[in-house]
Formats: sequence, C-alpha cells, structure tokens
Amino acid sequence: MNSSLLLLFPKWVQKVVIKSRELTIVLKNASFILPVLETLQQHSTTQFKMLVDLTAVDYPSRSSRFEVVYHLLSLQQNQRIRVKVKSAETTPIDSVTHLFPSANWFERETWDMFGICFLNHPDLRRILTDYGFEGHPLRKDFPLSGYLEFKYDDSKKRVIAEPVELAQQFRKFEFRSPWEVIPQKF
Repeated sequence: MNSSLLLLFPKWVQKVVIKSRELTIVLKNASFILPVLETLQQHSTTQFKMLVDLTAVDYPSRSSRFEVVYHLLSLQQNQRIRVKVKSAETTPIDSVTHLFPSANWFERETWDMFGICFLNHPDLRRILTDYGFEGHPLRKDFPLSGYLEFKYDDSKKRVIAEPVELAQQFRKFEFRSPWEVIPQKF
C-alpha cells in the first residue's frame, strides 16, 4: 500500500512511514487534509470509512507548533492508517465533519484542549472545560498550577478558596520532546 499511496497523492504527501506494521503518512500542507481524507475514504483500494480518533501533539519549539493526527480504519481491508498534518498556532484546518460525523466531537475536543481552529465546523465550542475557562490545557506552555486552591472546609461547611502552597520549588522544565532528543537509529 506504500507505493499506491504515493501514486494517489504525489504532490500532497511529504513522507510515508511504516514502523511496527503501522502506516503513517505526513502531509506537506494543512490545506491538503480534505482531499487526502476524502480519497482515502472513497477510493476502492483503501476504503478508510471510519475515523477512529483525531487529536493533536504540541511541539512549542517548532514553527508549525502542532501536529494534528487522524486515525482511520478500513473494515473492508482490515487496515489502519495514521495521517499527520502540521499546523501553526494561527493556521486553521478544514473540518472533516461532512466526511466523518464522528469528527464533530473530536474536533471540538482538539479545539478545547489545544486551541486548534477547524474551519466550517458546525458547532465549534468548548466540550471538556467550562465556557469561561481561559487557555487550552494540553498545550505545553499551559501553567501547571493556578493561584487558588478550592477545597471543602468541614468547620465552615462550604467550599473555600485559598492561595496555593507548593511543597517544592518549581522545576526548570524543558519543552523539547524526549523523542527529539534521543538519537534515532534507522
């Protein structure tokens, strides 16, 4: 299937990787996601008709900070494929809800957790955090602790807010992924 994918999208695919019998294609540009997923879904040799998952990975040190990852399943071919596309913080990605209805919730979750905007999404709003919540919790630069701690006080019989007291000093965090630091052997 590796060579057939390159024949289907010669201009759109940056690379095709097969590792541990898992097929991954990386696209050159976020604007290619709709035609690639539509072809994978409707082509007779692929038939990836089910979107199993859609998520993102954050690499703050890269110019294209996010990698949006689509996992597709073909029941007819008994195969899975992973499609990755890089996106900058301000670059929106086309919604695939008209191709895969399950993308509705996945795209909302990715918007809520990472702040990646999906164009033409029918209902792009927060799904896991409160509507007044500020920020996107799965970004690597999101603060690990806030300024207030909420807890129930037995003596007052209500929930109270207190300033956070940390038992240890903040560590110096490095935003590089450990997979980028480890030398790869191919």
